[in-house]
Amino acid sequence: MFTLTRPDGYLLSTDPDRLDLDRVHHWLSTDAYWALGRDRDTVGRAFAGSIGFGVYRPGDGRQVAVARVVTDRATFAWLCDVYVDRSERGRGLGTWLAGAARDHLAEMGVRRIVLATEDAHGVYAKIGFAPVEPDRWMKWTAPVTQLTGKEQGAGSPLTVEA
Repeated sequence: MFTLTRPDGYLLSTDPDRLDLDRVHHWLSTDAYWALGRDRDTVGRAFAGSIGFGVYRPGDGRQVAVARVVTDRATFAWLCDVYVDRSERGRGLGTWLAGAARDHLAEMGVRRIVLATEDAHGVYAKIGFAPVEPDRWMKWTAPVTQLTGKEQGAGSPLTVEA
């Protein structure tokens, strides 16, 4: 577990038991363009398989920011789901959070961290992130389908209707 405290008292922690996943789900599913409508179960599973970073307000200890890192803890990481509560923005928490995650990963030996952003390039540029070379990177995105919920036999794959 990793913890860090800013001089003004904000605390960062990777303690998974401290994360308020109901609050995180609310932030992501209602106010984060990349996760609008994400269900609570998906948020829980995503954080269970990742390193979650929570930022907690001085005084009352309420969670005010979050980030998630998907990593092999050796060579590669993806920084995602970075969110700062609207009432706490403007205090440099996002930059501090992303920088702390970067430094923690670097201490593990991770030498490549990627992220995707639509509107916060300046936040990440302040701590050394730069655009990727587009001709090098490729992606695959699963087509959106709807699970039918029809009963299946044991061991049968789920029925998917396009």
